[in-house]
Amino acid sequence: MKHTRFIRLLVLNLLFGGVATQAFSQNVGASPDYIKALTSEWTGERFPDGRPKVSDSILERLKKISIEEAWGVLRNKGFQNQYEGDWQIMLPDEAMTGRVVTAQYMPLRPDYQKQVTEQGVGKEGRSPKGGTNSWPIDILTNGDVYVADGYGKIADGTLIGDNLGNSIYAKSKRGVIFYGSVRDQEGLSEIDGFNAWMKGQDPSYIQQMMLSAINTPIRVGRATVLPGDVVLAKKYGVIFIPAYLVEDLVITSEVTGLRDEFGHLRLREGKYLAGQIDSEWTDEIKKDFLSWLENYPGKLPMSKAELDNYFKERNW
Repeated sequence: MKHTRFIRLLVLNLLFGGVATQAFSQNVGASPDYIKALTSEWTGERFPDGRPKVSDSILERLKKISIEEAWGVLRNKGFQNQYEGDWQIMLPDEAMTGRVVTAQYMPLRPDYQKQVTEQGVGKEGRSPKGGTNSWPIDILTNGDVYVADGYGKIADGTLIGDNLGNSIYAKSKRGVIFYGSVRDQEGLSEIDGFNAWMKGQDPSYIQQMMLSAINTPIRVGRATVLPGDVVLAKKYGVIFIPAYLVEDLVITSEVTGLRDEFGHLRLREGKYLAGQIDSEWTDEIKKDFLSWLENYPGKLPMSKAELDNYFKERNW
């Protein structure tokens, strides 16, 4: 009896002791195992940090997908909180896609900032020079988009200026999406190719706010964002897409676009009535659509094999 009680106490001590140790050594940057757990439905290649490695070709095709089409696909799959609008955009006519690196900012609390700095510098080997707002930038790779929750702070909430902007573009060949603000927008605009979606800009320096976490879930307005999501950013808003859904979203949206193109053409020709195109298609219209695809006047956005597989797996 005493032996059994001793074993139970030992197990409880190890269990709760382990939890306490884990809490005390909480990382600033999420571990690869944590990111893999967050994105467990992704079955493809991953980066060393655990984020899904969505292909460059899919990212390029995603640029041509409309915000409405992407939103519709996600909503049909139960993802209703992946969109945020009402942005200030540096290059509004240029779409941006990429793999998300997240950062969470909070109002400054000295004791918490001390712990973050000690953990980041002392245990994770992050740079002791400059502010902690440079840490998310240090880990960017080509194709990444730096997404930060700056809790909407504008004055004294500027997460980057032109120096950090140059570093971001050099590493990622992309830009930023900030639920917050930037400084020196004039200087940022001189970085060829750099783009930014932000809630404002201000000449002030960042003050009374702190970085609290890198590559953890964050909130960006109406959207919940995970590290490794794929982002589609346009002048009409921003969509954050779970990595495991992006390929299906792209081809579904591409086929929807082709259906719309075909339907508009046939309506202009007077071949069908609007009600026929807007409702479930008859076998005659489906056959006509497939024939039109076979003789499509241009280059289809997907391969013939992808298109065939799409129609095999769906009942229109």
